Amino acid sequence: MTHPGPVLIVTMIDDPTADLVIDELYDRGVPVVRLDSGDFPAALSFAATIGERGVGGSLTTPTRSADLSRVRSLYYRRPSGFAFPHLSEEDARFATTQARYGLGGVLASLPGCLYVNHPHRIGDAEFKPSGLAVAAGCGLRIPETLITSDLGAARRFVRRYAPVIYKPLSTPLYRVDGVSCTVEIAEVTAGQLDESVSGTAHLFQRLVEKVADVRVTVIGRRVFPVRIDSDLLDWRTDYEKLSYGVVPLPEGVGAALHRYLDHFGLVFGAFDFAVDRDGTWWFLECNPSGQWAWLEPPTGLPLVGSMADLLERSPR
Repeated sequence: MTHPGPVLIVTMIDDPTADLVIDELYDRGVPVVRLDSGDFPAALSFAATIGERGVGGSLTTPTRSADLSRVRSLYYRRPSGFAFPHLSEEDARFATTQARYGLGGVLASLPGCLYVNHPHRIGDAEFKPSGLAVAAGCGLRIPETLITSDLGAARRFVRRYAPVIYKPLSTPLYRVDGVSCTVEIAEVTAGQLDESVSGTAHLFQRLVEKVADVRVTVIGRRVFPVRIDSDLLDWRTDYEKLSYGVVPLPEGVGAALHRYLDHFGLVFGAFDFAVDRDGTWWFLECNPSGQWAWLEPPTGLPLVGSMADLLERSPR
């Protein structure tokens, strides 16, 4: 009898969410191989074959080994980047590219593997303009939004829809005097805008005058909506000020969320909504690699178990 293969969990060493899922899978007797692609090649090696049956071969860490043809699922979390500090700049660039397309290409091509989520699909879904357009097409309400590098267009939009907020289109590492900083969501006025707008792309959005936020975590077919109460424009800036409660989904929202995930080929998503005084849910974004485990203790929702069920490929 063929025994089920392992779950691969791809993430950095400091990932408490992955730790919880791994502990749950271990308790169930499910084999797990945890790896950080950033450990390649010093503490991670692989030898992949590609033939008529697809990808085979092996992947090896200092403590585990996986048959690439028998991986049941891959949970792609937050791996660190490839690094080759012992090489020259040009050689390191070459080596990084080969690692990305070699190891990355193999991990993205495992036969019969359930991806949570597939790394290529994560990349597609991380584009905020795409997410907003797809959400609207799926029947979700979105605030009026402008993406531009045109100062005149930005000022006209802000005057028309004030109050308006600015959001970064992505959140790369940003350092000031060597200190990591977060580019926060902030309200803007037309008078604050100047020619620097023309320097790159910017996202401006009508501010939803909200009474609460909602984080909806979708794990497979299971949907977990949690209301988040605070007095913050962006609740992620101070978790100590937050309170939580489980809430029902408005009619039609659950089906729209699954249409959204199906469009991008995802099986997991962390959706953020703002709820206005009329009770309308406004879609803000979906993070295909979002955090979720911190919501289980204050709500009692079975998030860890549901993720383990999905990765185990359990019918429970």
